[in-house]
Amino acid sequence: MKDFCEVLEQLYKKVLLGATLENDSQEYVFYLNPVSLDRDDSTATSSECSHTLGFRDKCQPSSVNWATTSVAPVCLKRCAQTSSAREILLLQLTVTKVMLTRILSETEFHAKEKYREIIQILLKSSDLDSKLTGMFQNSDKLLSHMAAKCLALLLYFQLKEKITLSNSWVAFCHKNLSEYSESDKIVYCLWTLAVVIKEIFKDTRSQKTEILKQFLTPFDSIFEVFYDSLFSQRFENCRDTTKIVNTLICFLELLELLIASRIHLASQFTCQRILFLKPSCVLDVITWPAQAFVKRKFIIFIKKCLLCKVGEDLCRGSVPAFTPPDCHLNVDMLALADAVLQAVDLGLLRTLSVRGKPSRFGGGEVPPGSEPVPVPDHVILRAASLLVIKSLEIKFQNCASANEMKVDLQKFMSELLTFLEPHLQPSPLSHDPCEWLCRVFLEQDDDMVEAAKATVGIYLRLTREREAIESLTQGKEKWDHHTHENGYNPHCIFLYFLKNVGFDATVLLDFLISSETCFLEYFVRYLKLLQKDWDKFFTICKSFDVTESNDSINICGCVSSLVQDRSSSQTEPSPWAARGSHRNACASASWPSDASSEPPNQVVMSKETQATLQADGQSLPQASQSLVDYDSSDDSEVESKDPCSANSKQTSLYQEAMKKIQDTVGISKNKKELSPELQSRPLVPKESNNPFSVDCDIVPNNTDSKMGTAYRTVKCFEELQGAIHRLQKKNLFPYNPTALIKLLKQTEAMYNKTVNPL
Repeated sequence: MKDFCEVLEQLYKKVLLGATLENDSQEYVFYLNPVSLDRDDSTATSSECSHTLGFRDKCQPSSVNWATTSVAPVCLKRCAQTSSAREILLLQLTVTKVMLTRILSETEFHAKEKYREIIQILLKSSDLDSKLTGMFQNSDKLLSHMAAKCLALLLYFQLKEKITLSNSWVAFCHKNLSEYSESDKIVYCLWTLAVVIKEIFKDTRSQKTEILKQFLTPFDSIFEVFYDSLFSQRFENCRDTTKIVNTLICFLELLELLIASRIHLASQFTCQRILFLKPSCVLDVITWPAQAFVKRKFIIFIKKCLLCKVGEDLCRGSVPAFTPPDCHLNVDMLALADAVLQAVDLGLLRTLSVRGKPSRFGGGEVPPGSEPVPVPDHVILRAASLLVIKSLEIKFQNCASANEMKVDLQKFMSELLTFLEPHLQPSPLSHDPCEWLCRVFLEQDDDMVEAAKATVGIYLRLTREREAIESLTQGKEKWDHHTHENGYNPHCIFLYFLKNVGFDATVLLDFLISSETCFLEYFVRYLKLLQKDWDKFFTICKSFDVTESNDSINICGCVSSLVQDRSSSQTEPSPWAARGSHRNACASASWPSDASSEPPNQVVMSKETQATLQADGQSLPQASQSLVDYDSSDDSEVESKDPCSANSKQTSLYQEAMKKIQDTVGISKNKKELSPELQSRPLVPKESNNPFSVDCDIVPNNTDSKMGTAYRTVKCFEELQGAIHRLQKKNLFPYNPTALIKLLKQTEAMYNKTVNPL
């Protein structure tokens, strides 16, 4: 037995290095033929093991004369010492798996051909599939897992070599997937099938369509049977909930891969559409009394289906250059969206638990003597929000009635905002309903952009239908109230996004050149909308300015505490931190007809100065820096270490910024001069130890429109144009931005025409 293990050790070492094997292939097959364990006993004696293996001295191939080595893995040395059947079997499976991996990867041609020949002989000479599936029920989890990994690679090898899958494997799948049972065989069967599909996706040189079709053909009908059987279970009636949870997770991964296979293979099989044909089965799992992570996985899975991002974390292979059109896709997406909305209407969100654990450095457990602070699970909040907003967009694309869309939007958005309100403090409903989107998706850029794009789609669809049945003036004001009160006004949402990033053009540039979000598509659609809705956008910008003015006046009584807080944190408060009258301002404004070009007349000077400084590219000392600073110099680290030099540089920045403010006002159309009071009052009082202070005594009677939200937005677009142009000149921009720059210039022209009508 010691010689047997040493031979396997040598074979393992050679295959691991991808070395060419010199001996006859039949001799290697002799050592790789798996052991059949008659009982679950990992301490079998050497004689018992020899008998089980059928190993005899006279049966040993005479030509095998490999030198032993003193360098071997610890597990292999233990195998040689104990001579246990379990260790030998694990070693056989490991060598077989590594050999298959070598065949499927970049390996020297002659070595790969030898490995291929050995595996082909092994498949023909022994019922290898049956031996491996027989290990699935073994109580030794390591052994079962290794058998499943080895079998998955063997199946993929057969598919690539155009070898027909063995009848024993197909029969095993049909038997175990015909109905749900609390057996480990089902879990390993599902897991093996999923691994095979992953291997198909990973291979960039094979014909994925033909291989997928060959693989799915024998299992198409049985997947639907198992789908119905699994989701018809009553979770609370299961004897072992752990087993059904494991089965759910494994089948969910397989289901995601089956749906993702539609990218490479047009929907020819029922198993690729089973979720869309019977979506309520999967949605019901969210209401089961299962663990929170199970519900989270299912919600995220449905979200990815609605966003057409299924399999992006599982399929690492390339997408084919030409994908045949999927004639069932639109129908399937509409069926899933309708099912989601129906579940929400029946109270899905009201029964969804969003309790999460606070994250702490070193672990999530609450220290002794302290009470846990309840925090919402923002992953669930984001996924549930996208379920609603994306389902509405998909449904409205196929809905012809404007009144029906308006009723559905009001009903489901009200349900969503009611669901979110307890988990967002302070509540956006008391400030501005449109703020919910940035609040929920603040930490997830890709989902935030998807949600914002969906709101634009909903707004455009409803606007077109409304204009088709109403006159140009009838009901416009009521319509604008509807978009705002239900939290889907695209202009509010975009402005909140810009406020969250500090009107920083470099952040927009990051989004535009990144492939991790669909920001380019969203941004272009919004800029096109902006051309049509400019008057509404400008009115909303003025309401934002009024809100900031009122918020500034409201906090004048607590200047000292605010200054103290700023000096300690050195960050600006969140845009939603102060409760304001934005909602009332938007509601009281006459949206279509009363859009005056006059700017708001009460803005605190500190806000005015701050807005202009940010618009001109200057950063206030207390303001947070840009998220990405492409122009940061190598001296930034030195400056941060030397407070004296930092303070002197801030002072110079203030002097330069004040000059820019004076220049801006001096060259304006109206030739307005700064009031003597403002000119005589220093920006930074000498007595103050803080780099910036809020002075609420000065409230100008009028404010230049260039210091408001609209100006800061257009200034951000202008800086974005310059950044894109510089990158384009150096051939560093990833695509042709001509159309994008044209839209940005049109926006700038509309702004100039609005503030300077003559």
